[in-house]
Amino acid sequence: MLPTPQDPVGLRRDVLASLVVFLVALPLCVGIAVASGVPAELGLITGIVGGLVVGAMPGSSLQVSGPAAGLTVLVFEAVQEFGLGVLGAIVLATGLAQIALGAVRFGRWFRAISVAVVQGMLAGIGLVLVFGQLYTMAGIKQPRSGVDKIVGIPGLIADIATDRTALTAFAVGAGTMVVLVLWKKAPAKARVLPGPLVAVALATAVTALGGLDIANVEVKGLIDAIQPPALNDLTALGGIGVLGTVLAFTLIASAESLFSAAAVDRMHDGPRTHYDKELMAQGVGNTVCGILGALPMTAVIVRSSANVQAGAKTKRSRILHGAWLLLFAVLLPAAVGIIPLAALAGVLVHAGCKLVPFKELVPLWREHRGEAVVLGITAIAIVTTSMFEGVVLGLFLAVAKSAWDTSALHLDIREPANGGIVVAVAGHATFLRLPRLLETLEALPQDRPIELDLSQVRHLDHACRTALETWAARHNEQGTEAVRVRHPEAVTAA
Repeated sequence: MLPTPQDPVGLRRDVLASLVVFLVALPLCVGIAVASGVPAELGLITGIVGGLVVGAMPGSSLQVSGPAAGLTVLVFEAVQEFGLGVLGAIVLATGLAQIALGAVRFGRWFRAISVAVVQGMLAGIGLVLVFGQLYTMAGIKQPRSGVDKIVGIPGLIADIATDRTALTAFAVGAGTMVVLVLWKKAPAKARVLPGPLVAVALATAVTALGGLDIANVEVKGLIDAIQPPALNDLTALGGIGVLGTVLAFTLIASAESLFSAAAVDRMHDGPRTHYDKELMAQGVGNTVCGILGALPMTAVIVRSSANVQAGAKTKRSRILHGAWLLLFAVLLPAAVGIIPLAALAGVLVHAGCKLVPFKELVPLWREHRGEAVVLGITAIAIVTTSMFEGVVLGLFLAVAKSAWDTSALHLDIREPANGGIVVAVAGHATFLRLPRLLETLEALPQDRPIELDLSQVRHLDHACRTALETWAARHNEQGTEAVRVRHPEAVTAA
């Protein structure tokens, strides 16, 4: 039973859960902003909007929204290509698109997106994020394309080995990752504090006490960081490249949010997510973020799972986490400026590794090889081309695979005692299986009577029907009994 507003036990749980989520969200909001090539405060603004605005809206009760590592690569590319002002316009358009999709009840259809495509998308993002943030860990500017990031790794290793500053920064980032990995094995009482917060705090302390000369986060101030898109930024939405980015933002942010909602629903026994309302809530949040010139938001599984595991019972916990972020950004902005960039890069390398489903690849290959191929090609395409092109290719492959799987066709050739040949066809006769079907039929002898039994065909498309009729009319030699076709009594013909 959910707590009422007058329930002190429920209120205490929500407050404690909100503090846990705040501590998890703080380093991630800052780190994702820095990795996206924007001021750190913009990540905090998106986290604040995710808590105070989206957190108060209907849809999902316990899911937490904010800047997501899954959009980091796409945001970085958009900022580099179009500029920070146009980013606000893109996020604003994304939010309006999500509101429209939710209003026409399109949210439920995002559940139909192939899991392999989503996993491949996240894996591709994770790989680009990992290889890119390795450069940031060393204080070296990362190449723009995913291929260049990978090809440049040997040079990065050489720079780290020969440059003392790069080696120091990389050691801080690597140490942050070690703390994140080992924190899972810490005593339960210690793990009350989130791993990312502990890792970043330790790295900050070591850097400050050791007097290490490495780059820290640049702080501009919350108000100064807000830059609403100007009129010329809004007019840029007419460009094909910008519209493609809006489409990619909408697809990825919506799919990630709704897949996260499905995962969060499995973690608790409270009210289930209303997908269309959640999609509209995400749209409102992104619209506000776009107006403020901040980062795009999605529902984020790490913060959401932390919220559930901390004992949250109502949406008060996620609203309060936004309030804590706002208080921190207003009262302690200088605290962000002492965080080393290498430490945040280490957090994001660790987050990027978790986006790649290493443990699931082998079982997926054994049980669903086609899905594994879709996953792998989607990830590789994202690394080698771009986010949008990789996702579109993945969706195309998923649809093609589904069409192929559902067009299963079985042929059975029998030779009864009367000297004729019976070819029984069962399943779905579509153009995808036509080459094999015609090869089998054309190999039959032309001097014997043939019966083509289509009574067990469930679906016969126009291409197959036309091809079979043409073959039947031309196959037999002159003087031989014409091919007899037994049509199905009830078949769907396209």
